[in-house]
Amino acid sequence: MRDVSVIGIGQTKVGEHWDVSLRHLAWEAVRAALNDAGVKHVDGLYVGNWLGGLLSGQEQLGALIADFVGMRGVEAVKVEAAGASGAAALRQAYTAVASGLMDIAVVVGVEKMTDRIGSPVQAALATGVDSDYEAAQGVTPAALAALLMRRYMYEYGLTLADFAPFSVNAHQNASTNPNAMYRNKITVEAYLKAPMIAEPVNLFDAAPAADGAAALVLCPAAMSRDSSQKPVRIAASAIATDALALHDRPDPLFLTAANLSAGQAYEQAGIGPEDIDVFELHDAYTILAALTLEATGFAGRGEGTRLAADGSIGLKGRIPISTFGGLKARGDPGGATGIYQVVEVVLQLRGEAGPNQVEGARWGMAQNLGGLAATAVTHIFTRQ
Repeated sequence: MRDVSVIGIGQTKVGEHWDVSLRHLAWEAVRAALNDAGVKHVDGLYVGNWLGGLLSGQEQLGALIADFVGMRGVEAVKVEAAGASGAAALRQAYTAVASGLMDIAVVVGVEKMTDRIGSPVQAALATGVDSDYEAAQGVTPAALAALLMRRYMYEYGLTLADFAPFSVNAHQNASTNPNAMYRNKITVEAYLKAPMIAEPVNLFDAAPAADGAAALVLCPAAMSRDSSQKPVRIAASAIATDALALHDRPDPLFLTAANLSAGQAYEQAGIGPEDIDVFELHDAYTILAALTLEATGFAGRGEGTRLAADGSIGLKGRIPISTFGGLKARGDPGGATGIYQVVEVVLQLRGEAGPNQVEGARWGMAQNLGGLAATAVTHIFTRQ
């Protein structure tokens, strides 16, 4: 297997793009990534998307986007793994390049989630949980997150205020990210006064559904200097799964898939959590941020919120997370989210994160979750 590098990145602003189609969003991100990489010919295109068929009435995104961005004829497919679709697409592209099947592969995550509102969106999001035993009973992802958060608070004697630092940190970092959906800073007081979505999950605990696209260009590491002055090597790529339904998990408060994929990634990269300088985790809900920090080795069981409380997750902390706002404030464009996470890690390792820069960042990790962590995709990157 060959080492693989990211040589180009591109992204659109995250927000409500009512006047822009899926194909146009994808085109904008792919064009930026190709220009950044300085390449014109590609061998394949992998599209991360979750809800194109349900919310935009469009499937066959591989062929559609390949044609629209000027790649007609290349191998192109859509990859779906609910909210982990973006990282799952990257995993497939990485495998193709590492195996020698391709030399240049493009990955684009794209999603439009704001053209429809209300029950159609909730029904679409519920396709990421167990249809027969959860969604059919009216359970939404937010409700499942509320069950997890309530149990976590009970088990460890916590209150709602213990989760506030996650949201405060995300909004602080998004305030200096021009591509973020919400650039407003918030306080602990504002967090505690936010309206409830599914108690105890409030408005500032849940990431906003959004539109957006982000793209990457991959090539063998040995070729990367030919087209990029700042290649970033993919040191590890791993994916793992868990039971889709929460009630089928022996311990719902332990994210097994997140733990397994992170463990595999650490082993591939030859490092441990103590070596990671920046971590873009999947904070679709603040409870997932706490549980992810525990599952990936940064905190003990029940101690995830302490890292937020003592400032360890800030830009100057021990393990900076959500450095551009995370899903919570940058926004959560479904199948594109995992690629936004990687773009942000690459910017950190290139030293191009501007006011959001984590000084001296050498190792970065991104973990993208599907559903309530039924799928977890972990990638580790390092400066080349």
